[in-house]
Amino acid sequence: MKELMTDHISQQFNNELEDLRQHFLTMGGVVEKQVSGAVEALLNSDSTLAEDVIEEDSTVNQLDGLIDEECTRILAKRQPAASDLRLILSLSKSVSELERMGDEAKKIASLTLSLIEEGESPRGYVEIDRIGVMVNRMIADALDAIARLDLKQAIRVAKKDRDVDLEYNTAIRSLVTYMMEDPRSISRVLNVIWVLRSLERIGDHARHLCQHLVYMVKGVDVRHIPPQEIKKELKKES
Repeated sequence: MKELMTDHISQQFNNELEDLRQHFLTMGGVVEKQVSGAVEALLNSDSTLAEDVIEEDSTVNQLDGLIDEECTRILAKRQPAASDLRLILSLSKSVSELERMGDEAKKIASLTLSLIEEGESPRGYVEIDRIGVMVNRMIADALDAIARLDLKQAIRVAKKDRDVDLEYNTAIRSLVTYMMEDPRSISRVLNVIWVLRSLERIGDHARHLCQHLVYMVKGVDVRHIPPQEIKKELKKES
């Protein structure tokens, strides 16, 4: 990301952009830890870890507010243009994606506490584990792509969202069938379904991070383009 933040006459402007970059990556790290912690808490029935994930949401919200203030101040003070403007706008939108990921992780942690209290067999946990691994890898790779301005990696990550969706749909069908066969399980299985839904949404937000990166670097809006078509779209714009 540093490549987009050099060659300014004002060293103070460079410093402001670097602070913004560092705060964004810090927030990304907190959210990544929050998501992985939420899944780990569920799989291990760890109520203490689940409560830690819930409390961590306040840190995410504080960073969200700080970065929003920084973006607003830079826009008003520096009136950036071209790549600088795209950088600010893209980071602002990316921060919103991170904040929503944090909200979903908090939901998973809250559902974990309910599932621990019910204390029945962990139906659907295999699917949660599998999708959780996929989503956590998407987050890590998306943040790495943003830090290195790696468009190829960003496109690869965006494409992985389709795999998450396929796993999610398969899991939901299985769990719905299970509820129909055993109505006594409905309450607990619904909580598992909400966990899976949160993970699927986190995958969507990771894909959005990659789409924002494409706009940051190339100035092309690919939010409404299937990930499989992004390369083709960039070639048309070049």
